[in-house]
Amino acid sequence: MRLNGKTALITGAARGIGRGIALCLAEEGANIVVNDLGDDSGISAHADAVAAEIEAAGGEVISHGANVANFEQVTDMVGQAMDKWGRVDILINNAGILRDKSFLKMEPENWQAVMDVHLNGAYFVTRPAMAAMKENGYGRIVMTTSAAGLYGNFGQTNYSAAKMGLIGLANAIKLEGAKYNIKVNTVAP
Repeated sequence: MRLNGKTALITGAARGIGRGIALCLAEEGANIVVNDLGDDSGISAHADAVAAEIEAAGGEVISHGANVANFEQVTDMVGQAMDKWGRVDILINNAGILRDKSFLKMEPENWQAVMDVHLNGAYFVTRPAMAAMKENGYGRIVMTTSAAGLYGNFGQTNYSAAKMGLIGLANAIKLEGAKYNIKVNTVAP
């Protein structure tokens, strides 16, 4: 299946699974928004490096250093994709961080930081992206969850709760998106 003319936004796309997804979708012909957390000016050297790989292979790409936990920054990111290509067709919510501690030692700021990136970040990015998808009558959204969310993991109560929250978020928005031809799935690599 070729993705020519489709636009894909991938969060956490500078390394690991996200990088692999970005390169694969670009190889299939999609326009790519490579997102990875940038510095205070919003520049992400890691995202820029992946974007350079895509450009070198002849792909169309935007590199964006938005913090997914910042609604204004991700709204700008989606807006840039809309300005350049007029659409967002695919969203892969892959951004993530770890702040591992056993539950009784976990400080509230470590709980909140993980919730902000995994769960709130997915909401913040999905909301404007899904609005763009609704306008175009087409969309595919993937939430990257984890076995830790499905089964729990010692020392990862924050991560486990956030990843399970993504499943609930996906299950609800798939019902709302169905009438607009927006399909939503979760993967647990």
